[in-house]
Amino acid sequence: MKYVLMFAETEEFARDLEAMSEAERQEAFEAVGRWFSEHAAQITHHARLHAPETATTMRLTGGDAIVTDGPFVEGKEVVSGYAELEVADLDEAMAVARAWPGCPVVEIRPIT
Repeated sequence: MKYVLMFAETEEFARDLEAMSEAERQEAFEAVGRWFSEHAAQITHHARLHAPETATTMRLTGGDAIVTDGPFVEGKEVVSGYAELEVADLDEAMAVARAWPGCPVVEIRPIT
């Protein structure tokens, strides 16, 4: 089965990351790199997204397209990246997500 893990950063996580020393931040990034290495056999694709301020949002209403800069909602959680997985089932996807060392929210969705 295929799943996508969507990694969401919270405002608190972003503040904590910013407050870290350079060495602590480097160790956090290295932990994420190790996670990707450890799960490389299951991960078919992954990417980190640019900051939400770089987003362009298009609202399709009544045949018109309204384009705005920035994310589509103001929120306390922002999707910052994703990983596509090829695993046996949801339990395996959850086990991979449970080991994620980065931001505190991981949404798991099946994909086709």
